[in-house]
Amino acid sequence: MFSKSCENAIRYIIYIASENRLNRKVGLHEICYNIDSSEPYTVKILQILVRKELVSSQKGLHGGFFSDTNQLKLPLIEIVNSIDGINLFEGCGLGLRQCDELNPCPLHDQFKSIRTNIREMMENITFEELGNKVRSGNGVLRSLNV
Repeated sequence: MFSKSCENAIRYIIYIASENRLNRKVGLHEICYNIDSSEPYTVKILQILVRKELVSSQKGLHGGFFSDTNQLKLPLIEIVNSIDGINLFEGCGLGLRQCDELNPCPLHDQFKSIRTNIREMMENITFEELGNKVRSGNGVLRSLNV
């Protein structure tokens, strides 16, 4: 449903939020290791997130990525809007350019309902809440080796 860039951006933000206690900043290598992502790709996405002010960064010896109080309160939908755009919540489930109430695709009604539910969920859960789930052990950000 989301682009790979958006999926990873969500994981980066959640990881940073999960490590945010005591104003802890996390480095690029740590993020890559814990999210299982390559450095060049991670840098590219993190630059976008910093530019969009969804996460903060500080250079130097005690630098890294972190979330301030306002960023922690942001809803998850902010990441999707910044990376994939709002069309995810407005587009046709089959990718048709013309799909609406007057000219519906075969999935229109069902997809519209699912889109609405996903949008509402993403508008009502914050970076902080998701970070807390990971920190408490009630969520993972990396595939488990089985």
